[in-house]
Amino acid sequence: MGRRKGRDLDGWLVLDKPLGPTSTHFVNQLRWYYDARKVGHGGTLDPLASGVLPIAFGRATATIPWIMDSTKIYRFTLALGQSRSTDDLEGDVTATSEVRPDDATLRQVAQGFVGNPVLQVPPVYSALRVGGQRSYDLARAGKAPDLPPRPVRIDSVTLVARPDADHAVFEVQSGKGVYVRSLARDIALACGTVGHVSALRRLRCGPFTLGEALTPAQLKLDKAEENRENAKVLPAPLMAAATALADIPALAVTREEGRALVCGQRLASLAGGNDVFHQPEGLLWRVVLEGHVLGVARVEQGVLRAARMIEDQHFFGDT
Repeated sequence: MGRRKGRDLDGWLVLDKPLGPTSTHFVNQLRWYYDARKVGHGGTLDPLASGVLPIAFGRATATIPWIMDSTKIYRFTLALGQSRSTDDLEGDVTATSEVRPDDATLRQVAQGFVGNPVLQVPPVYSALRVGGQRSYDLARAGKAPDLPPRPVRIDSVTLVARPDADHAVFEVQSGKGVYVRSLARDIALACGTVGHVSALRRLRCGPFTLGEALTPAQLKLDKAEENRENAKVLPAPLMAAATALADIPALAVTREEGRALVCGQRLASLAGGNDVFHQPEGLLWRVVLEGHVLGVARVEQGVLRAARMIEDQHFFGDT
């Protein structure tokens, strides 16, 4: 297989994804628009969801797992009185109810879903694999699987608006793997009614927020005005690849120590002190050399080892 064509670009772009297209659609579009060799995203948003979609270029793709594991904040509208097969507007109505809980009930019930861990049953229309097949494929074939509950982390669920008796707007802060559609469904059921998500917007994904997000319109995702003079100019500047690691504690290393970690060697001591070896094992550390982030490391069995490096030996002039 030949090497993928395109420029070697490194960094993050935060997209304010609109309703409609898939996350993969924008990855492909931005790969073409930036003429980039390697592009990925930091957490899928469904077509009916909007908001923060982090796009990774080049070496930033090495930090995607930490964005996937990071804290997210969503705002969603719970439509009361109808349950749907997909737990959102896309599905067919499966049940109705005339019960409309008051604000106090909604607030009290929502707190029951806060915890670490709490058990959550994913929607049958999800990308989870069951016996080698996607759950949503089985559901569409009329063979909806019985998905077991999974432990997830939900930090807060706050009622922020009540436009009318049929709708309630919540903000939720959560960890990896939380299905907002399931949360909305379960809140409605716990209130003695049924419901589904009628609107969903991601406000934060790890360190990335709507404040730095650009819409497709702001990016002008076409090449109509491209010419020989501006073809190499980035349509919008990229944030540093290490931005994704901003929430991880920093660990300063010497040049020799940094080279060792990048090359896969393990360290039993550090010139700057050995406090890191007295912390609980498994904690992640952002490895920094003179202000430059090399990657992420952790202590395991008494030695410091690389977990994922952004830089390689070429950073140190090695061949």
